[in-house]
Amino acid sequence: MSDDVKRAVDRTRVDVQNEARRRAAVDTGRLRSSIVSRAENRGRSVGYVVGTNVSYAADVEGGTEPHDIFPKNKQALYWPGAAHPVAKVHHPGTPAQPFMRPAIELTEIFFRANLSQIRGGR
Repeated sequence: MSDDVKRAVDRTRVDVQNEARRRAAVDTGRLRSSIVSRAENRGRSVGYVVGTNVSYAADVEGGTEPHDIFPKNKQALYWPGAAHPVAKVHHPGTPAQPFMRPAIELTEIFFRANLSQIRGGR
């Protein structure tokens, strides 16, 4: 594999990571800042991984169905401002806010642009 291709793959890795960060929903910024990438070289092949270790990332990406929330450690749920403790709360679900899949879908476009730029800069 040529050095040009390796450089283009590495630039593509960074582009996909940055695109996922740009598209990530932001409340506290934890999800956005957790999106990282790394190169993976295996002999004659080269690739990369982009991802996050935030536990709720898949729920943001794909959304959630309506569901009930039950207490884990107590007999009831209570929060400041609630009229009284309750046995469960119905959550209406959340719409999907894709950030990773759209970024990954741009891989080929990023790679072609990066390779063209590298080869054109000689």
